[in-house]
Amino acid sequence: MAAGHVVLLGDSILDNGAYVGTGPDVVAQLRAELPDGWRASLLARDGDVSRGVHEQLRGLPSDATHLVVSVGGNDALAFAHVLDQRAGSVGEALTILGGLQGQFAVNYVAMVGAVTALGLPAAVCTIYDTPLSLPTQPAIRTGIAVFNDCITRSAFAAGLSLIDLRLICTEDADYANPIEPSVRGGAKIARAIAAFVLEEHPSARSVAVTGIPV
Repeated sequence: MAAGHVVLLGDSILDNGAYVGTGPDVVAQLRAELPDGWRASLLARDGDVSRGVHEQLRGLPSDATHLVVSVGGNDALAFAHVLDQRAGSVGEALTILGGLQGQFAVNYVAMVGAVTALGLPAAVCTIYDTPLSLPTQPAIRTGIAVFNDCITRSAFAAGLSLIDLRLICTEDADYANPIEPSVRGGAKIARAIAAFVLEEHPSARSVAVTGIPV
């Protein structure tokens, strides 16, 4: 395989330098995973949402060969207030969540369309679950599943690969705080990105990637 140039897009899952102290961030860890001659660039921005990826794509290097997008967590955070909203039944609560999912899907599907239009091998990441030790983790995990459903459907409908962070960041030590990856978590994410980039996949076929040996 010829050397390539991997570009990271999205939010602080990939732009986690502010949260790892003197340790390496995800893009540095990815560079260490890639063979000699390969490059990795960071266009992801801490705090960005799905709509922000369109602006990030304007800075795409002309020699980019692979795209990886991790975005959606900040979109979901904007809806966090509904966790305190009262509902008369489980059905009513699900209807509320369904409405939020629809709002999320508008921006996320548009983002996927912009990425797909470039014609490069690309992968999107799910939103991970937050640390298991958090008392609110079960509720957060269930709520995030609504948004992850949109991410997985969008990826597979567009023929993009899926890097499933829910299966990658599974321990408290993988998190620098409830929403950003630590050095350890970043290393796992970098390995999964490298696995996506370096493994040959048929074109226009979606695959799920975890970077976990089987």
